Amino acid sequence: MARVHSTIFVLDFGMHSPDRRCGPFALAAALLCCSAYLSAAPRFQYHVLGEEPGSWPEILSSIGLLDGPTASAAVIVAPRGIDLPAAEWLERVSRGTILVVEGDSPLANTLGFKATGQPRTPVQSVEDLRAPQLRIVWEKSVDLPTFQVPRDAKVFARERYQRTPLLAGYRKGAGAVLWIATSPGAQGYERFPYIAQALADLGLEPPFHSARLWAFFDSAYRSRVDLDFFAARWRASGISALHVAAWHFWERDPQNDEYLKKLIDACHRHAILVYAWVEFPHVSEAFWNAYPQWREKTALLQDAQLDWRKLINLANPEAAAAASAGLRDLMTHFDWDGLNLAEMYFESLEGHDNPARFTPMNRDIRAEFNNSNGFDPMELFDIQSPKYWPGNTPGLMQFLDYRRELARRMQDRWIGEAEAIRKTKPHLDIALTHIDDRFDSSVRDKLGADTSRVLPLLKEHDFTFLIEDPATIWNLGPKRYPQIAARYAMETPAQEKLAIDINIVERYQDVYPTKQQTGTELFQLVHKAAASFPRVALYFENSIARTDQEWLPSAAAAVERAEQVNGKLVVHAKRGIGLPWQGPLLVDGVPWPISSGTVAWLPAGTHVIEAGTEAPRIRVLGINGEITSARIAADATEFAYYSSARALVMLDGTPGRLEIDGMETVPLMAGKVLILPRGRHLVRIGNVTMSSFTPSPSIQSGR
Repeated sequence: MARVHSTIFVLDFGMHSPDRRCGPFALAAALLCCSAYLSAAPRFQYHVLGEEPGSWPEILSSIGLLDGPTASAAVIVAPRGIDLPAAEWLERVSRGTILVVEGDSPLANTLGFKATGQPRTPVQSVEDLRAPQLRIVWEKSVDLPTFQVPRDAKVFARERYQRTPLLAGYRKGAGAVLWIATSPGAQGYERFPYIAQALADLGLEPPFHSARLWAFFDSAYRSRVDLDFFAARWRASGISALHVAAWHFWERDPQNDEYLKKLIDACHRHAILVYAWVEFPHVSEAFWNAYPQWREKTALLQDAQLDWRKLINLANPEAAAAASAGLRDLMTHFDWDGLNLAEMYFESLEGHDNPARFTPMNRDIRAEFNNSNGFDPMELFDIQSPKYWPGNTPGLMQFLDYRRELARRMQDRWIGEAEAIRKTKPHLDIALTHIDDRFDSSVRDKLGADTSRVLPLLKEHDFTFLIEDPATIWNLGPKRYPQIAARYAMETPAQEKLAIDINIVERYQDVYPTKQQTGTELFQLVHKAAASFPRVALYFENSIARTDQEWLPSAAAAVERAEQVNGKLVVHAKRGIGLPWQGPLLVDGVPWPISSGTVAWLPAGTHVIEAGTEAPRIRVLGINGEITSARIAADATEFAYYSSARALVMLDGTPGRLEIDGMETVPLMAGKVLILPRGRHLVRIGNVTMSSFTPSPSIQSGR
């Protein structure tokens, strides 16, 4: 049967509002009379009472809970002005409710959270006990009473200097109490980043799961770790693909090669795809050192070593040929699942205003531009030249337009190179990471990045367009992602080929409460992005706080509805999701074989789920791909899927017989993970002894 989640009641105590639709005692009675139904129903919903929900919907929906009716809600928010009898609520807590109370109120006092009468404390700097080194700063100071908390309460957050408690809770019976000293703020994350984590400490479990996240990975941060341990942790965090910084492995090196092979093997054993992440025109450190004649130049004619990237002039035919040969060697030497061609445009976010970072200014580009436009673009930066750009705006516009077209040509060329490699390795997926210019149009001139020129390539090539929002808008908050998606909807019909990249980094703007996204802010970012785009990538694996990882899969689950109808659970999701479930189940009336034992994995769309009686002989624990259908046959497990790369299928045993699209093949395994071909396929897994036959070369190589 479905796992039963604790019920959370969130109460926000303040001034009474005259426009409430029902009295608090009547409301309490209505809630209590439906407790028997609540205890039996799967709980995926919250409900905000009254007409002023505040930021609670943003907080609770960001971790996967859905807005629903009071009778079936797991989380009930009672905003300011609704005070309820303590005795009834204490009874509900003892039966499994997690009750959240805010500030100073009669109910809070009854539960042991009391204002002491000591001088009020100005609060602006906060310490969370799970991350004491994290700097949490509120934009504005708030004077709060000094509270006393029960002796058995665990303090989750406190004022950094006076150490007065701000967030605390304790378990009671089957439930718990969580107390918050003041409101969480208008957006839900301005004051207390780790509300979800505090609720988890008190018994709340994620309501849904997603295994669709991508993450960028730099081995420089993970050089001496247990790769199997981390691969299991990445999988549990909902990460389905790792994009590995490939410039570290560009040249052959026995030690580096062994590390990368172990990383790929560990990821495959945990059903995680591995992509080569390439950052042209940066190739590698050794490439830069070996070929000084091919180094890119800035507008000061200096070598273009900009931040960590050391740029190569790939407009030079010899340099491009060497990079092409290196890319082919890299992609064939390791068992990659895909290739990510990232950020193939020019420096910098200061554009032509900073000649020390402005590229490209190599001889080849200057000669090509001169031949077609009649002047050397270096003259734009020569104060002695009549072409000097402050007095030659048309000339500057000519070069900036040429630069945008040059970036498009470079992207087209290297996507073509990737597709040529895919002819020998058909399972390879291709992604192009490209900065967004729809929200901040200034990047077109600053970086030469023009999505209107690049998006038409989706008609000519098979790849995923991964949108990276520029640093200039990282402070705008989670609501920017639906807006970005709406702008791209007007630019291309290839919506399923779009993805979004969230940069989890310290921001240079004044942002609150933390410089880097974490907790509720991160969950809101992921939740809004996952509802707006088919795929969400995180930059990067090492910057995700350990305390955030448990909630990422639920934040990324694009579930729109979950409700009880005639004793069955009806779930509607935009993408495939995982549903907490124990034991056999039926999906749309059919015995369902895709379940880990605690999580059932469902296709996108609307589905009816109910308890079943038939367990599959071979259970599919999960699929790194999109399930389209599945069933338990008489002697086999069948499912259909789509994957833009190889599909990795976790099994609870070793298949004795495998058919793909009706043809028997030898299973290609990585531990207990079955590796299946790219594309759309129908699979039948039987547990009889495998018959003797010779597989095709494509099956032997895993393609």
